[in-house]
Amino acid sequence: MSPGGAGGAREAVLAMSYGTPDRLEDVAAYYTHIRRGSPPPPELLDELIGRYRAVGGPTALNRITRRQAAELEAELERRGTPRPVVVGFKHVAPFIGDAVRDLAAKGIERVVALVLAPHYSLRGVAEYQDYAERARPPELELDLIESWHDHPRLIAFLANRLTAALERSAVDDPWVAFSAHSVPARVLERGDPYPVQLEETARAVARAAGVERWSLAYQSAGRTAEQWLGPDILEVLETIAERGERGVVVQSIGFVADHLEILYDLDLEARDRARALGLTFARAEMPNADPGFVAVLADVVGARLEGP
Repeated sequence: MSPGGAGGAREAVLAMSYGTPDRLEDVAAYYTHIRRGSPPPPELLDELIGRYRAVGGPTALNRITRRQAAELEAELERRGTPRPVVVGFKHVAPFIGDAVRDLAAKGIERVVALVLAPHYSLRGVAEYQDYAERARPPELELDLIESWHDHPRLIAFLANRLTAALERSAVDDPWVAFSAHSVPARVLERGDPYPVQLEETARAVARAAGVERWSLAYQSAGRTAEQWLGPDILEVLETIAERGERGVVVQSIGFVADHLEILYDLDLEARDRARALGLTFARAEMPNADPGFVAVLADVVGARLEGP
């Protein structure tokens, strides 16, 4: 496909994702990159490798991200706005900076950059933006989409996924727990809109799905001494059980693909805690590369592409 489309500038789309090691042998380098060059203590490395082994090995996140990008490119072409869509990962190759430099070398003049996470956070989207900006040559325009947490099509898609999970629940009227990745609590001092946006998404999805009994939980907090946003999903499950609930349906609204935080933190750790507490457990399916979700991405990106 040619670099540009109907727009005046030669445009491309950069889809950014966290990335994951493709082999267990790569976990140490991956973890070291996350820690900004500081190798992890052996016990933490062993724990992470153990988590990957528990879910059957390195997850399919990289393949899912590439599929999302390929399907987004095809959808943009179907809509009459053909643009190349490339992938840049935060912690594995191809890295975000390399992807930006490669686009510039190919003559791209403008990049619409989309983080594959709907909510803005200083520890999330802002860091992706920084990686891209540091690699951007002066002649390249970078248009970063900061958040799309309240896009009507996203809300409808998530509500449909939640409804399907509720129908699979083994009990009638289970409690719904929305979850998202935790971030250090100190970001609130800097006015981070992350928790507010999560609350807005959860409330909108619950309303669209006709759910009245729900709560917002955080998951996958970092292994550091500082305080992270809560309550943690495991704590929420305990609270739900103490109230006499019989079942829970979890929907992770902060992620868009199956990866370790879903397959281990929810499908193993949270599920086992729920069962130990006497709760039935069901989880809403992740968007991955579902055509309905790709349409959401095309809406979000398409609104930023230059017109004829």
